[in-house]
Amino acid sequence: MRWKLLRRRLSISAPRMIVRSRLPWPLRWAAVALMFGFSAALGLWAFEFGKDIAGFDGDSKAELAKLRVEVEQLRDEREKALSVANIAESLLKTEKAAQDKLAQSVKAVEAENMTLKSDLGFFERLLPASGSEGLTIRGLQAEEKSPGQLRFQLLVMQAGKAPPEFAGRYEVTLTGLLDGKPWSLPQPGGPKPLQLKQYLRVEGMIDHPVGAVVKAVTVRVLGKNGEARANQTLKL
Repeated sequence: MRWKLLRRRLSISAPRMIVRSRLPWPLRWAAVALMFGFSAALGLWAFEFGKDIAGFDGDSKAELAKLRVEVEQLRDEREKALSVANIAESLLKTEKAAQDKLAQSVKAVEAENMTLKSDLGFFERLLPASGSEGLTIRGLQAEEKSPGQLRFQLLVMQAGKAPPEFAGRYEVTLTGLLDGKPWSLPQPGGPKPLQLKQYLRVEGMIDHPVGAVVKAVTVRVLGKNGEARANQTLKL
C-alpha cells in the first residue's frame, strides 16, 4: 500500500503543485497606485504631445480672443451697413414719391396752361372789330353732347373804354325738324338774367327731344324793357 502511494506521487499522474508568494496588502496597494500613476503620466504626455501636433499651443488662447474681437467688429460693421442701406432705401422712396408728386403737378400745370391758351384763343376770336359800338354777341358755339342735350357758349361784349353797366336778359332758341316737320324750342325757363360791364362769357345746356334734329341756334340779348339789343344765329 505504501509502495503504491509513493509510486503515484513520483509518477506523471501525480497532482499539480502551485507555488504562490504571498505579499502584504500595503505593498499590493503601492504597486497598484504606482501602476495607475504611470498610466496617468503616460496619458498626460500623450495629450500634450497631441496638442503640440495639432497646433494647440499656448498662443491659441490669445488668437481665439483676437478672433472673437474681429467677429464683434464684423458684426458692428454689418449692423452699420444695414442701417445705411435702410436709410438709403427710405431716401429713395421719399425721392420717388416727390418725383411722382412733381410729375402730377407738372401735368396739372400743363393742363391749366392748355385751358388758358384755349380761353385766350377764344377771347381773341371774340374781340369786336374796330369801329363797332354798343352790345354785341360774338363766338356763338353749340354742339350735341349726348342725344337730347345741346351745349352752347358765347361772349357778350360792350364796346368802348368805360361803357355803362348793362343789366338785361338773354334767350336761346333751337330750331330744326321733329318727325319731319319744322320745330323750335325756346330755352326752358324763359330768358335768363344778364349783367355785364365790358364782357361776359355765357354757357349752358339745353335739353330737347331725342328725335329732334337741331338745325340752328339763335341767341338774343334783351334790355330791361324787353327790347332786342343784340342777336346772333348759328347754323349747325
